[in-house]
Order: sequence, then structure tokens, then C-alpha cells
Amino acid sequence: MQDRSNDPLIDVSQLTVGMFIHLDLGWMSHPFPLSSFKIASSDQLVILRRLGLTQVRWSPAKSDLSLQPAAAQGDAPDAEPGAAETAAASAQPTPEELAREAHRRALAAQREALRLCEQQYGEAADGFRGVMEHVQSDPHEARRGAESLTAALLDKMLVEGDLNMRLLNEAAGDRSTAHALNVCIIALLLGRAFGLNRDEMMDLGVGSLLHDVGKLEVAARLRHRDESFTAAETQAYQQHVAKGVAIAQSMGLPPAPLLIIAQHHEHADGSGFPQRINMDRMSTGARIVALVNRFDGLCNPLITSKAMTPHEALSLMFAQGRNRFDATMLNAFIRMMGVYPPGSTVQLTDDRYALVVSVNSARPLKPRVMVHDIKVVKEEALILNLEEMPDLGIRRSLKPQFLPRASLDYLSPRARIAYFFDAVITGPGELVT
Repeated sequence: MQDRSNDPLIDVSQLTVGMFIHLDLGWMSHPFPLSSFKIASSDQLVILRRLGLTQVRWSPAKSDLSLQPAAAQGDAPDAEPGAAETAAASAQPTPEELAREAHRRALAAQREALRLCEQQYGEAADGFRGVMEHVQSDPHEARRGAESLTAALLDKMLVEGDLNMRLLNEAAGDRSTAHALNVCIIALLLGRAFGLNRDEMMDLGVGSLLHDVGKLEVAARLRHRDESFTAAETQAYQQHVAKGVAIAQSMGLPPAPLLIIAQHHEHADGSGFPQRINMDRMSTGARIVALVNRFDGLCNPLITSKAMTPHEALSLMFAQGRNRFDATMLNAFIRMMGVYPPGSTVQLTDDRYALVVSVNSARPLKPRVMVHDIKVVKEEALILNLEEMPDLGIRRSLKPQFLPRASLDYLSPRARIAYFFDAVITGPGELVT
């Protein structure tokens, strides 16, 4: 984690456009895409002054200002003429030192970006658990919580530019929370790709978060479909849809999220449940969530030994399940996720093994990968952006158990796949988070 305790404080009333600031707030407590950013407009200044903060930290070195806070200024003694030039010449770093410093900065930025994503994911997971705690005791409060969480996600997602879909080190502690967040986040990214407006995205977010809410009223052992279920057990499992609709109605959800909950197990060819309707009668949100729900179920089944890699899951859905899903949405989903979604273990064209850790959802064919490099210790492994390496690509995907033992230990593929998102940072230099 980057230490910002030495960055000077400044009164919010003294902030100006061009200052690079750091908000010491939880991710859901402010509407900006990042907690550290350069103030770009007077509108942002207005928002900052409404947050109720008296002071924030700022980084003079990253700001487009000559002004320094008074505390940072000192009465330095005048240097002798030519002393600065002599000192600069003697301190000129060697190429090796420059390379080490570049590696250090890149590694620090890489870790900070992941830390920020995991912090935001953790806050979202806590928010979802709070929603579920109120569903039965105070359904209207649960609805407000779901709407607030969705709005916070959209504040970060509906920004200019591209977004990365990032693989996290750890999923939420409980499977139901991890599944709800995965489905919600991927569904919203797909909705963004389809150009849904904010109101439509709100409905999609709330509906996808709560698509399995009916499982609260299903026996724990029947909440996840199993091939060994009897006919009666299968029927009891399928009741979670009707129970979810009833709960959603008690929460006062509007029609669009209700339809997502009611139709998230329907199929485009009419082979789903409970109503066995076809694609023409499914809402747009339900078609998105049905698709994403299936993908996450394949990647994160109850029994982890049955898990597919994200690449395998996409391949299966395309090869065997095309009739089940809206073909246009399935193709868009594959384009967004890439042939090798985050979490896929792959072999590169130079024969090295790697783990896909993030994908630019607008340009997914060249993802970012962590490579098993025997010359670099695991703790210092850098993420390679294949988009910037035209001579290096992915040869094939393979299951983790088929990796050489050394590569398996180094890459540590996740037993459960969890995703979050962040803004794509372009241009050379340090990644700003």
C-alpha cells in the first residue's frame, strides 16, 4: 500500500483545478472513479466541497501548479553558483539503476492498483451483506441499500474511457456474496457495452444483485442445483425464483428488476424455468443476467473440482449453449471478456506460462498477464500488457492442473474467480490510482 502520510494537508476551501489530491474516504463515500486524482474542473471542486471534509491530502509533485503549501516551503540557504549543476552531474543514475527504479515504480503501481480494487470490492461485499441482512426484517431498507450500492458502482463505471476487468486475489468470504457481486459487475459491464442509459443500468444492477434473493427461503442444502437432486428436490430448488419475486415485491422493486429476478433462469429457446418462455418474452436485463449467471456458475460451482476456467466456460457456452442465449448478447459478451478472460491460465507464444489478470473490456484480445519468469521472484512478478508487445501473444489455454508444478506454484490460479473493475490508465509512467 502506498504511504501518503507525508503528503501535506490543505483546506478544502483552498483547492484549485490542477491539484492532485487523495481522499481518505471509503470508495462508496464519494462519487469519483478514483480516490486519488487531479482536479480537472470547477464542477469537481463543487462536489469536493459538498463532501463535508475540511482538509484533504495533496501531492504537489503530481499537480499542475507552482504553488506549494506554506508548510512545505522553507528558507533554504542559497547554494553556491554551479553547485547544483555539479551535484546533478555526480548523481546521474546508471542505466542499471534506472531500470531498477522503473521496475520498483511499476511494481508499486501494480500493487496499489490491485489493493484499491480489492478494497472497493470488500466495501461492495459489505454493502451487499447489509442488504441481505435487512431483506426479511426491513425490506424497504434492503431496497434502499441495493439501490445505493448500485449507484456507487455506476458512479465508478459510467466514466469516459475504457475499463479493465480485473481478477482479484480473493473472492468474498461467502459464496452467495461473491456470486451476486460477480453477476452484478459483469452484467453492468455488458450493459455499459450495449449503451444502456443510467436508469436502465440502475435496474440491471439492482436486479442482478438480488437475482437469487429467493434462496433465503430455500433450505440451505437445496440452494445450489445438483445433478443428484430428486424430482422433488429440483422443484424445491426452482422455487427460489417465485420466492424471489415475492420478496422483491415486498421490497417495492420496480418492474424491470422484478423481471430480472423472475426470468434469470429462462432460456432463449424456451428450455429454462419456471415459465419456459423464449427470448422474445424475456426482458433485456433478464437476458443479460441469464447469460452472466450461467458463466459464473460454470467458473465457480459449489464443488470447486468441477470448476471450468473462464476460457473453457466461454467455449462451452458458445459451442453447446448458443440456443440458450440471445446470440447478439453472447457474441458481445465474448468480445467483452476476450477469448481468454481474467483467471485463464495460458501458454504464451514464447512457451512461458501465464495467468490472465485483467482485460481491457474494449480491446480484450491482448490482455494483461502475470508470467512465470524464473529470473524474477514471485513477489516481484510484473504484469505484462500484451497490447504493448506485438511479438508476444497467447498460444493456448490450459487447465491449471496441466501446468508444470513450478508454474502452478508461481502463478497460484484462484480456486474461485472474483472480478472487479478499474479505469484504464493510458500513457507512460506511473499508474495513478
